[in-house]
Amino acid sequence: MKSSKQDKVEGNLHKAKGKIKEVVGNAIGNSDLEADGKNEKLAGKVQKKIGEIKKIVGK
Repeated sequence: MKSSKQDKVEGNLHKAKGKIKEVVGNAIGNSDLEADGKNEKLAGKVQKKIGEIKKIVGK
């Protein structure tokens, strides 16, 4: 199982990658890339929250 710190770091990386994909997709008019970016950004937020919950719970 991943540590809470690792989940938070990976979550932040996914959020950043997702934001980049979203912006690039929007700039070049690629709606698939933009949607993929939004999904990855959301997944990053969820992963970061999981890390925060693990820290509170003590895992």
